Amino acid sequence: MKAVPPYECITPQTINQDEPAMTDPTPTPPPASETPDTIPMDSSVQALTAERDDFRDKWARARADLENYRRRIQREMEDDRKYAATPIVKALLPGLDGLQRALKAASASKSIDELTAGIEMVVKQFDAALIGLGVQPIDAVGKPFDPHLHEAIAQVPNAEHPPMTVIDDIERGYTLHERIVRPTKVIVSAAPQ
Repeated sequence: MKAVPPYECITPQTINQDEPAMTDPTPTPPPASETPDTIPMDSSVQALTAERDDFRDKWARARADLENYRRRIQREMEDDRKYAATPIVKALLPGLDGLQRALKAASASKSIDELTAGIEMVVKQFDAALIGLGVQPIDAVGKPFDPHLHEAIAQVPNAEHPPMTVIDDIERGYTLHERIVRPTKVIVSAAPQ
């Protein structure tokens, strides 16, 4: 660097007059003939780029397939919930049809025996429908009282049966695959006084 007299003004021109000019640190762009699209790529780089693009495409397709699967399953679950009672309805409709026929027959015929026979047939249809669905009646009459299966609504003194024996069922109870749907409402015997 050149010595500057003590009172001389320093300017950018006087600092580096003897030294070569510094270059600009920013890189110069390649000539227009060598843009990234025109630079010849190594075959391994091309293969990796193609593999990357293939994986991206497969990932996008898998993601779309998963989203479609989720939507389909959601729709199927909603339909299952919506129509879950269909088998029950189909099983109970013949009993309802039988009741309607019994009402028509009762109005046309004044015979109590025919009406009783018709209603018994309807009860058998309902029992068969419930058994087909896995529902079993709880038999109670003549058995010891069981608070898990029976609901006592009355206790009647009775000398014919031991105490705490079911002597009548007022409303039949049912189980569905071993789980109690409704306990049987019963009248229980008590010791005579």
